[in-house]
Amino acid sequence: MDPQHESTELHPPTVARVDLSFEPSGKSVRVPTGVSVFDAASWNGIAIDSTCGGHGTCKKCKVQVLEGSVPVGRLDSRAFSADDLADGWRLACIANATCDLRIHVPPLTTRPKAATVGVGRQVILRPSVVKRHITMPDPTLTDQRPDSRRVLDEITDLTENIDPHVLRDLPRILRANNFDVTAVVVDDMLVAVEPGDTSDRLFGIACDLGTTTVVATLLDLSTGTPLAVASMLNKQQPFGADVISRISATMLDPNALDKLQQLAHETLAELAAEVCAEADIDPNEIYEVAIAGNATMTQIALGIDPEPLGVAPFILATETYPTMLASELGFVLNPRARAFLFPALGAYVGGDIIAGALATGMDRDKRLRLFIDIGTNCEIVLGDGERLMATAAPAGPAFEAASIKCGMRAAPGAIEVITIDDAGVHLQVIGDVHPVGLCGSGLVDAVAELARVGIIDASGRFIPEETAAERLPLLAPRLTELNGERIFVLAAETDEHEAVYLSQRDVRELQFAKAAISTGWKLLVEEFGADPSDIQQVLLAGSFGTYLSARNAVAIGLVPSIPVLRIVSAGNVAGEGAKMSLLSGPERHGAAALIREIEYLELSDRADFNDRFVDELAFPV
Repeated sequence: MDPQHESTELHPPTVARVDLSFEPSGKSVRVPTGVSVFDAASWNGIAIDSTCGGHGTCKKCKVQVLEGSVPVGRLDSRAFSADDLADGWRLACIANATCDLRIHVPPLTTRPKAATVGVGRQVILRPSVVKRHITMPDPTLTDQRPDSRRVLDEITDLTENIDPHVLRDLPRILRANNFDVTAVVVDDMLVAVEPGDTSDRLFGIACDLGTTTVVATLLDLSTGTPLAVASMLNKQQPFGADVISRISATMLDPNALDKLQQLAHETLAELAAEVCAEADIDPNEIYEVAIAGNATMTQIALGIDPEPLGVAPFILATETYPTMLASELGFVLNPRARAFLFPALGAYVGGDIIAGALATGMDRDKRLRLFIDIGTNCEIVLGDGERLMATAAPAGPAFEAASIKCGMRAAPGAIEVITIDDAGVHLQVIGDVHPVGLCGSGLVDAVAELARVGIIDASGRFIPEETAAERLPLLAPRLTELNGERIFVLAAETDEHEAVYLSQRDVRELQFAKAAISTGWKLLVEEFGADPSDIQQVLLAGSFGTYLSARNAVAIGLVPSIPVLRIVSAGNVAGEGAKMSLLSGPERHGAAALIREIEYLELSDRADFNDRFVDELAFPV
């Protein structure tokens, strides 16, 4: 396992990932090449002003490129003078990052009435949380209204309802502050009365409760500005990498559900504390949280038995969840902070997909668009603005590299990009260190590239060694055996590091995953009455979808064969949908409407699924 021709480079000829650093925040992010500066900033909680949804028309998203190069676009020339362009000023929404950049982001100078979130979605700021600064005359013998009535009379346009807990401290707060206070209303309920004028302190937290990773974004609800973002591995990981493992754990151990619920709460609480600390926000100033999670993660977080989700006929406990206190989900925030949980369409098309469909505007865009959230369970939505259909395909753990011999999550040392040319095999490694494993995007690249050059045939088999030696002498020494299994060495063994390789079984794992997904979307397209050639855009969602090479996704048959520019990395759309639900009441109602509008296609009871699945195993030739 030590090929003598070892010529692996840690930097590929064309960079597939770039590093962006933003000033004055000091934040650095790693994104796929070609992503706009605006999207890279938005996905990572860096506020750039915009009101046009990223179309370059409002000319508000002005940033200055301090290091690196961004070509001048046609719209840049209209927005900036020649001197400004020479100084590196660009519109962030049309500035595509193709190399490492250092960027200055000016502070927001106005209080916007709308925010750009999701995938080019402009959202009118109308949060469920409203603050009203009020001053009242002192009570007298001729004005003996109760304290609660005195407050409610000042905010009759907001609510007539009062949370009983407000009454405990109301007399003291009013008199200690000379009846100069701020009323806090969530939906139609007065939930707090605060000393003085705090009307400009209005915050919420949006959470993507993922099976593997949980992400929290702290938002200023009055401006739509993201103030901090944090993520961490779901603390439920010891109970298994996927939802089936965690459902099984609750079936085998009567105490597992309580343990899993506690771990979910600990994860959410730690992330909330982290974003509050980063933004220097008092947790008591958080009045609402929104959570987008798959059905299993959501039910476990609520302590609801998930067993019916894991066995046929796969039944939800409920489609919609009542509004509850955030403290019931483990958050340590304002005691009366509310929690909104996204509704679910089915056991395997949960709130995270409803949030993603909301963020991508699947119910609004008139183009025929395919939304794919790639993971252990792959959710797929197809829509043309008039009709929406969804399904779920059992992709398995290959894309998360859990079942791959040298697989690892996307962390320093993981091979994330692979290219092969006349000079050999080139690797891009997270952290620019020696490779120690292979993450999901690297797996797809490895198989796609080896199929392209002919090391892997259409059936997914490695070609015979003698054939490789004859046709591909530079690569042939990498094709060998380990413990009786054929492998292709990506990075050779050294004194300090073990070899990183792709095995024949790894190829099969990817074939099964891509076959399940391609079968799913093709059946969905057929049921829709369309043809794959009719699809005008593919949206790849989730952390894996963000970093997947569109060209190689097409090459292995994972997605429709359309021009790669129509295949869009949509980012963490579940988190974006959660942000939208915090910022806009109408958008929250839109999420509820989606579960009534989406038609669900169940694949498990289709007689033709297995035959179609087998047909999709082969790689395109």
